[in-house]
Amino acid sequence: MTNAADILHQQATRKVMTRLLPVLGIAYFMSYIDRSNIALAKTALGADVGISVAAYGLGAGLFFLTYALLEVPSNMILYRIGPRIWITRIAVTWGLVSAAMMFVQGETSFYILRLALGATEAGLFPALMYMITMWFAQQHRVTMVGLVYLAPCIAIFVGSPMGGALMELDGLAGLHGWQIMFLVEGLFTVLVGGLVWFTLPDRPADAKWLTQPEAAILTERAVGSSAPHPATLGTTLRLAFGRPVVLMLAAIYFINQAIGSGVGFNFPALLQELGLKSPFLIGIVAGSSGIAALAGVLFFPWMKRRFGHEIALIGVCTAGVLVIMTTFLFSTNAVFSVLLILLSSFFSIGTLPLFWSVAMSRMSGLVAAAGLAFINMLGITGGFVGPYAYGLIEESTGNVFAPYYTIVGAACVGVALVPVLALVIRREKRIVVPPSEQAVPEPA
Repeated sequence: MTNAADILHQQATRKVMTRLLPVLGIAYFMSYIDRSNIALAKTALGADVGISVAAYGLGAGLFFLTYALLEVPSNMILYRIGPRIWITRIAVTWGLVSAAMMFVQGETSFYILRLALGATEAGLFPALMYMITMWFAQQHRVTMVGLVYLAPCIAIFVGSPMGGALMELDGLAGLHGWQIMFLVEGLFTVLVGGLVWFTLPDRPADAKWLTQPEAAILTERAVGSSAPHPATLGTTLRLAFGRPVVLMLAAIYFINQAIGSGVGFNFPALLQELGLKSPFLIGIVAGSSGIAALAGVLFFPWMKRRFGHEIALIGVCTAGVLVIMTTFLFSTNAVFSVLLILLSSFFSIGTLPLFWSVAMSRMSGLVAAAGLAFINMLGITGGFVGPYAYGLIEESTGNVFAPYYTIVGAACVGVALVPVLALVIRREKRIVVPPSEQAVPEPA
């Protein structure tokens, strides 16, 4: 029977969904556009400023290098000064750097700006995940993460055609199309930073649209979880960085990002190889993968709510990617090959809400701030390795399809890691840690 406290919590959760999630979603939407619009400019950068295929792959991946290195420091700062200030800083600075991509003159400036973009955007995604641990109880988190992931799905679907349309303005004000794309999308991100500053509360107690009882019960049920809360910095670091379950999650996320980034950053160029010429049409087809991704991030959380078994569903998604990529290698039909790449997004992105729900269920408070950033830091380096390896293989073989053999190999490793993760989680459950309460720190 539902009691008064449960009704109050449900009411408060619905308020947060309508007030908080749209702000987090639009920030993540723009981050995905600003990191991936480089794929649309791949061919133009080669023609206009002489960036080779291998240099493009390296530059695309360098973003993830600085992004990964600064993940944990960024989230630790956020934990101390509050999400509102820090996420605003992230959005404004990465927007300015994204706009500055219009000034790329060659490989060196390309590398520098991609490194700067990763450094300025570092910490955004784990900050969003950390906010979910502050505002939502564990039973709601897989759904909330799935809703946050609607943003990149929409960004894939809307952003690619939008970027392609901007590139069609080639020659306007004496600028190349890719310069116009970087400028417009970067400046819009700065405006998103202003939106965050004026609308994002640091914690439930700061939300003027919540009553005091609503804020209190949200904090109690989100922060007061059964995850272990350390009393010392050393214990915090051990729980956040050194546990086998954390390392296994990071390894699986690494594989996921290596495959997704390697395929995604080169999908527009693959479409050109298959015969498409118009940047706008390429953007529409490439953006269609967002439809499959959108279906995935809605379908798999629904499966989790209905049947449970998060780890089994992660295994299904990982195996799905392997089957699709293997089939792609043997496909001789261009249309079918494109459909397979689009379908892979259903599994590769659809698994992510499940993945982060598993991670969140095992940490909270300062451990969550550090641990979620640590998983993202190690995993996101796959976003560097994937495009870089793809570029090297394509340049050395002269075949745009050759890198997919490596992608299939990576998918095999991912499938093998899922049962290991399940075993590690079962063993960790045998360790009983007395739960305690840890208050969310007051923002400075």
